[in-house]
Amino acid sequence: MATGIPIQRFPWADEAPSSIGSSSISNVPNKKWRNWLPLFVALVFIAEISFLSKIDMAEKANLVNSWADSFYQFTTSSRSTTELAVDEAELGVLVSEVDQGLVPGGCEEWLEREDSVVFSRDFDKEPILVHGREQTFNSCPVGCKFGTNFNKKSDAAFRLPRQAGIASVLQSMESAQYYAENNITLARRRGYDFVMTTSLSSDVPVGYFSWAEYDIMAPVQPKTENALAAAFISNCGARNFRLQALEALERANIRIDSYGSCHHNKAERVDKVEALKRYKFSLAFENSNEEDYVTEKFFQSLVAGSIPVVVGAPNIQDFAPSPTSVLHIKELKDAVSVAKTMKYLAENPVAYNESLRWKFEGPSDTFKALVDMAAVHSSCRLCIFLATRIREKEERSPKFMKRPCKCTRGTETVYHVYVRERGRFEMDSIFLRSNDLSLQAFESAVLAKFKSVKHVPVWKEERPQVLRGGDELKLHKVYPVGLTQRQALYSFRFNGDTEFKNYIESHPCARFEAIFV
Repeated sequence: MATGIPIQRFPWADEAPSSIGSSSISNVPNKKWRNWLPLFVALVFIAEISFLSKIDMAEKANLVNSWADSFYQFTTSSRSTTELAVDEAELGVLVSEVDQGLVPGGCEEWLEREDSVVFSRDFDKEPILVHGREQTFNSCPVGCKFGTNFNKKSDAAFRLPRQAGIASVLQSMESAQYYAENNITLARRRGYDFVMTTSLSSDVPVGYFSWAEYDIMAPVQPKTENALAAAFISNCGARNFRLQALEALERANIRIDSYGSCHHNKAERVDKVEALKRYKFSLAFENSNEEDYVTEKFFQSLVAGSIPVVVGAPNIQDFAPSPTSVLHIKELKDAVSVAKTMKYLAENPVAYNESLRWKFEGPSDTFKALVDMAAVHSSCRLCIFLATRIREKEERSPKFMKRPCKCTRGTETVYHVYVRERGRFEMDSIFLRSNDLSLQAFESAVLAKFKSVKHVPVWKEERPQVLRGGDELKLHKVYPVGLTQRQALYSFRFNGDTEFKNYIESHPCARFEAIFV
C-alpha cells in the first residue's frame, strides 16, 4: 500500500450500520451525488447563460446549444423521460428566443423563413373565375379566366342580384350623369360589391386611354386650316354647357369648323385625328362635367398635336401631359378669357410651341403615372384586385397572425415589409431598420431591391419607344395596398417620418405598391 496519502473518509461512512458490507457502503455516496447532480448542472447552466449575455450573440446561440446537449448527457441517466421532455420544451423556447433576432446578421434570413406562410390557394392552379363575357388580354400576373361555363363556383360575376359567395361587379365607361347606377355610392347601395368605372375612386378604374390606341408622341404637323379650332359634337342634348360654350367662343370671334351634327358647318367626311392635326386647337367638349370622365375627344387631341380646349372633367389638369398643354372652360363665363388666350397663342408661335413642348420632351411624370395604369388590361387588374382581397382575408387567419414580421437584436429592430409594382401581384421582401425608419430610407430600399432583381416595369413594352427610357428605375409613388388610384396618385402621403414609422410599427408585414415612371 502506498504511504503518505491520507485516506479521505466521507462523513456518512461512519454513520453506516455495521451490517452493511464494504461494497454496499461504496455505492451510497454515488447514489446521493447522482441525486444532487441535476441541480448542480442546472446552476452551472444558469450561470453560464448569465455570462453569455455579455459576449457576442452568435457565439451565445452555439454555446447555448452546446450546454443544452451537455445538460441532457449528464442528467439522462438519473431523470425520468417526462422530466426530460419538459426541460427540452423549456429550452426550445429559450433557443427560439435567441434565434428570433439575437443573432447578428441573421434577421433578414430568419424573417424570410418565418414569415413565408403558404397561402391555401395557388392562383396558377386555381385561377380567379369571373362569370360573364369572354375577355381577351395578352397576359396577367395572376391566374385569370372569364366566361360562362366553369366547373366550379365563380369568384365574381358582372350581374345582380348578388349570389352567396360570388362578388357582384359593375363595369361601365359611361358617365354617372346619364347612368346613375355608375355612381359608386349608389352602385354599392344597389348591391354591387366592386365597381369598375372611369372614376379613379373605383375599385378598378377603366379609362379611355391606352398606349396602344393613342400614339400621343406622334409628330406635330403644320397647322394649315384657316379656322382656329375644330369640333366633333353630335349629341346636341348634353347635360352641360358645351354648346353654349361653343357659341360663346364664336361670339368672341373664334372661328370653328364643326364637323358634327351640332352647329354643323363642315360637310366633308374626314378621319377625325387626321383632320385635327391641321388645326391649332381642338374643342374636346365632353357631354358631362364629371370628375375623371375623360374620353377619346381629349386623347385624340393630344395625338393630333392640337391644343385641347376642354369642357368636361373639373380635374382635367390631372390628365394634362404638361401644365400649359390644356385650356379649360370650367364655367361658361370662362369662355371669353379662354378665347383671348387662344388668339394670343395663335398669333405668337413661340408661346404656342411652348404649349406643345411636351410633344418633343415627353409628358410629365404625373401624366405617365396616371395613364401607365392602362398598361395592364382592366380585366386583368380586376383579377389582381380579387386575388389580393382573397389573400388579405386569409392573412387575418391564425396561421398568418403568428408571423413575427420583425426581429430585434440588441437595440435594433428589423421590420419585414412587402412591396410590389402596381399591375403586379406577387410581393417582394423589403427590410427596414429601426435606426433609420424614414421615408427616404424606405424609398431607397425599394429602389435597391427592384434594381437588384433587374425589374422591368409593366409599361416597358406598352409605351412608345421614345418614352421607355433606359434601364434605370425611377420611383414615383409608393403607398399601402388597398388605396384607390385617386388616393394613391393625388391625396395619400405620409405626414413625415414619424407617421411612417408609426404605420410600420402598427402594421405587421405591411404591404405596399410602387409606381415607377
